[in-house]
Amino acid sequence: MSKIRCSWCGDNPLYVTYHDTEWGVPVYDDAKLFEFLVLETFQAGLSWITILKKRENFRKAFDNFNYKKIATYNEAKFEELIQNTGIIRNKLKIRATISNAIAFIKIQKEFDSFSNYIWSFTNGKPIINNWGNLREIPAATSLSNMISKDLKKRGFKFVGPTVVYAHMQATGMVNDHVIDCFRYNEV
Repeated sequence: MSKIRCSWCGDNPLYVTYHDTEWGVPVYDDAKLFEFLVLETFQAGLSWITILKKRENFRKAFDNFNYKKIATYNEAKFEELIQNTGIIRNKLKIRATISNAIAFIKIQKEFDSFSNYIWSFTNGKPIINNWGNLREIPAATSLSNMISKDLKKRGFKFVGPTVVYAHMQATGMVNDHVIDCFRYNEV
């Protein structure tokens, strides 16, 4: 008998693995939270499968998502990234990743970790939703809108409510697995 999954992942092995092992699992590690922030930033306007296919290229291009290194990127590194055909070569998103790394470090200094900051919006625990099907799941919520405004106030770019909500879903701040998905009770 095959497992019931959220319908968005279809049968693409990359999507299925991501869905079964990562999506919706609570993430409290700053490095992983930053990785998802970078990936969600680049995903804006594109499909998630496009990002998943390029994830390892992003990892190599952005020094394993090391926000401390990214915060020090200069114009030469920016030009190198613009020429990298393995990633999404959007100038604004690349610049946003660099400035977001700087803003990320500032939040760490203020809250002792980015995790403390971001999870404070949910009192440190995932929000468990009860969606019956994919059509019920929102693209953004009042909470993602509030977090988006706060991130922007702190200097982040490309963090609109939809990007923030996707980040919340990916990092398990919300459990948006549909209730008949086998992962719903596992995460």
